[in-house]
Amino acid sequence: MIQERKRQALVEMLQNEILVVHFTKLNGDKRVMTCTLKEDVLPPAKKDQPLTQKKIRAINEEVLTVWDTNANDWRAFRLDKIEKIENGTV
Repeated sequence: MIQERKRQALVEMLQNEILVVHFTKLNGDKRVMTCTLKEDVLPPAKKDQPLTQKKIRAINEEVLTVWDTNANDWRAFRLDKIEKIENGTV
């Protein structure tokens, strides 16, 4: 329940701003990603890319899929691997 609330709070923050998320990948590598879920930043939905659709099936509640603003592509990270979150706007 607490994890679900944290996930929802993070999703709401990402829908309103660009964040810098520091996390550890499953292979142990440290990663810093500038990401968002802001409607005005996301690419237009395409039929061949299911992650860009409005309705996304719940793949795994422990993983959050976001738009990486530097890679201009969809990326994901595990919520339990987050080390720090910062505001991404300067």
